[in-house]
Amino acid sequence: MSEVRRGYKQTEVGVIPEDWEVDKLGTHASFKTGPFGSTLHKSDYTDGGIPVINPMQIVDGKLCPTASMAISEDAARKLAEFRLAAGNVVIGRRGDMGRCAYVGQGQDGWLCGTGSMILRTRPTLDARFIQRVLSSPQTIAAIENASVGSTMINLNQSTLSNLPIPLPPTRAEQETIAEALSDADALIESLEQLLTKKCQIKQGAMQELLTGKKRLPGFHSKPGYKRTEVGMIPEDWEVLPLGRRLLKTPSYGINAPAIPFDSRFPTYLRITDITEEGRFAEATKASVDHPSSVAYLLEQGDLVFARTGASVGKSYLYDPDDGQLVFAGFLIRVTPDPEKLIPAFLAYFVQTRSYWNWVKVNSMRSGQPGINGREYASLPIPLPPTLAEQTAIASVLSDMDSGLSVLENKLTKAQHLKQGMMQELLTGRTRLV
Repeated sequence: MSEVRRGYKQTEVGVIPEDWEVDKLGTHASFKTGPFGSTLHKSDYTDGGIPVINPMQIVDGKLCPTASMAISEDAARKLAEFRLAAGNVVIGRRGDMGRCAYVGQGQDGWLCGTGSMILRTRPTLDARFIQRVLSSPQTIAAIENASVGSTMINLNQSTLSNLPIPLPPTRAEQETIAEALSDADALIESLEQLLTKKCQIKQGAMQELLTGKKRLPGFHSKPGYKRTEVGMIPEDWEVLPLGRRLLKTPSYGINAPAIPFDSRFPTYLRITDITEEGRFAEATKASVDHPSSVAYLLEQGDLVFARTGASVGKSYLYDPDDGQLVFAGFLIRVTPDPEKLIPAFLAYFVQTRSYWNWVKVNSMRSGQPGINGREYASLPIPLPPTLAEQTAIASVLSDMDSGLSVLENKLTKAQHLKQGMMQELLTGRTRLV
């Protein structure tokens, strides 16, 4: 056991400051379990009524109502004892522990559902502070250990009442901690909103640039547009099947068993290793050890497409920075002819609505969703008249991707910072003035 530093003490909830205390949550709060399911009838439910909060409506510390999970005002009035009030905390008592949220002014009067519980704090306890404590990994572990239920964890009032919690000596310190974590949440939320906005801007730019609705400076050779199988495109653009712009026929990957990642062997690229954004998912990587795998190594300029299953149509443009990759059997490789089709241009085109509409039509011709190599070769692509314009379009979109990557990194850092803050502030390792 490591030595406890001066000014701190060892307790049942870990090391905390000497002037903090550990007390049972029931000393500082009361609890009310949601109504029995039989109390609510099918006729009580109505779209746009009073939201009912079950665990699935508690997401990342926020209340996210479901339109179909709402009851009439008359029904809610009959269940007045189960209605939430601003300043309460509502916590899910089934399934994943740690689902809890502070009830704000805008949620006053909503109904606690059957699978949830209302926590009403006494003057000694700040509701926002205890919501943070209840959603911390340490408290979740303690609840899971103490909860009853074999197939599904079921949190009851007794378990919650007897839960030991670390408490600062004053409510003011509780409030300060809660405010600091709220500020961290606000930063994360602002970055998420900015990221969403930037993604939408990129999607809009893709739709315009990759169909010629918007031309970049220096590429206005002919006025006017024409109707084609992929929609309206500029007069000087053409629509060609992908196969006519490839160096070789689309090919299938190797079917071989994956082995735990080993740097002595190439990395095995499977459908599950490609993100929805078309990136290599490093966290899940495995290796492949097969005598024929060298023939399936991806090279610069190669793209692979998922050809079957729920992820059919998903794509990845090989990046040498991802190391040696051998593509698996449920993927199809295409190699663009760089004198006819810029690989990055193709990689962006297969993120557009036009492409995904094509995937939807072509993948549902049999019971199992799938697109074969011959069908991928027939994929119609609208193309600018010059490689220079393809390159310029890909460059603009690549710059947007770089900006998105910067934002994603900031968001990840902010999320990690918040986790660290929770660990420090909720245990008193770091004290706020």
